Amino acid sequence: MAQQRTQPAPIGGRYALERRIARGGMAEVWLATDTFLHRDVAVKLLKPHLANDEDAAERFRREAKACAGITHPNIVAVYDCLDYQGQQAVVMQYVKGKSLRDILDRQKRLGPKLTVHIGVSIAAALAEAHARGIIHRDVKPGNILVTPQGRVLLADFGIAKEANPSERDLTSDNIMMGTAKYLSPEQVRGKPLDGRADLYSLGLVLYECLAGRVPFLGESDADTALARLQREPTDLGRLRPSLSPQLVKVIHKLIARHPDDRFATGTEARAALTAALTPNVDLTKPIVQPATTGEYVVDDEGELALTTVIARTASSTPQRGLTRRDARRNGIRLLAVLASVGILAATILTQIGNDNETVAPQETTPVEVAAPTVATVQSIVSFDPNGDDGVENEALVPNLIDGNPETLWSTTCYANQYFGSKEFVGLLVTLSAPATGTLKIGMRNAPWAIEVFATNEAPPTDIAAWGPHVAKKFNTKRAGAVFSLTEPAQYILVALREAGVSPACSSSNPYQSLLAGITFQQS
Repeated sequence: MAQQRTQPAPIGGRYALERRIARGGMAEVWLATDTFLHRDVAVKLLKPHLANDEDAAERFRREAKACAGITHPNIVAVYDCLDYQGQQAVVMQYVKGKSLRDILDRQKRLGPKLTVHIGVSIAAALAEAHARGIIHRDVKPGNILVTPQGRVLLADFGIAKEANPSERDLTSDNIMMGTAKYLSPEQVRGKPLDGRADLYSLGLVLYECLAGRVPFLGESDADTALARLQREPTDLGRLRPSLSPQLVKVIHKLIARHPDDRFATGTEARAALTAALTPNVDLTKPIVQPATTGEYVVDDEGELALTTVIARTASSTPQRGLTRRDARRNGIRLLAVLASVGILAATILTQIGNDNETVAPQETTPVEVAAPTVATVQSIVSFDPNGDDGVENEALVPNLIDGNPETLWSTTCYANQYFGSKEFVGLLVTLSAPATGTLKIGMRNAPWAIEVFATNEAPPTDIAAWGPHVAKKFNTKRAGAVFSLTEPAQYILVALREAGVSPACSSSNPYQSLLAGITFQQS
């Protein structure tokens, strides 16, 4: 008989843990109930193995201290900091929604109006933090949260630093704190920082929202970090020609290599982004203005689109304000879009900052677009929940959909053919619509073993939650892998269970999977 788990006592006699909602390298975040005030809160717990790490505990304490004095609608509020069975715990505002990282992983690229809304909100948050002498140092999509009402909040001040610190710094000048893809040049060099470093990171986030990728990527975190010191970013206007030159100019000013060439403050950046929100900000992706009561969601083009409650059923008739393509989608397709994006975007008037300024979507004439007839691969991301960071050679993933058989995606090199203790490494394929059909994978070495899982719901982060595989194949020869999907699905997990020897690997770690591409043909 399985031993029944007992519910832990409320933290501090007050905060009752309900379920874990997020997990990172240093901490776990739990949904909890404040039994005194009868409200949901988020409790961030330092992992047990770091309980005796004084620096880790001090970062927790400083996160609470940094945020405790800030009250701002675009910053996650911190309520309490205490000790729980030897673990540091920070009690925070519970934000019901998704991180921008989750949204970009599903959507890949966003529309300019939604991107500007995110940028204006975070610039306002940074302006407030910087005014209080706090530099965030880790502005990235994973630390930006979007609520179901379209409110955007900055989270995780765990490595924040005072601009003029009076306490011991937890890092030395030669240690880069932050996430490699979003570091400012001065962080890479280990130079003194001010708020302009955060604005650079915000610029990289907005660049990724619009381009579908960050401007600097290398084979390793160190290469990625150093790339911004060696070259200028690719012109965003070339990657997305329909953007207004004004918006492109603002983004490039945010990511100027030298701090003096950037905006001086978050307030300046916010004003520039707001000014860039013009009717001509993108000539190809208009917002559909509501004619009846409804909700905004991010559509397939990465922009705001209205869907009324009545349009959620397959039998609904088209409503004014919906494009013909939207009206033809059935209920299953619409629910899949909602699940994959995981947010409701901003209402018509969204309050930004502490004053009463608002950003209103410009009213445009709805454009009729022909209904899609064929489901295609919309995006692919690596899926490595058993790894340290949850991803596997993410920078190479675009090679799977570039149509070039000579460009490859590969796993890292492993000591055995079964990916060591991981047991598998995966790729999550998102289709543009639920469909049946044939999935083809170009395998460039052997042997290989692959299991395929499929779902129409939001993709689980644990492979066990996917249920039984829908297809499975093994081959001792280098050959294409072909899988038939007989039930409609929008999310496909390709789980690599065995890898062959690779000439790119060392003799101590000789095993690696090599893939030339992934395609889907609807039946």
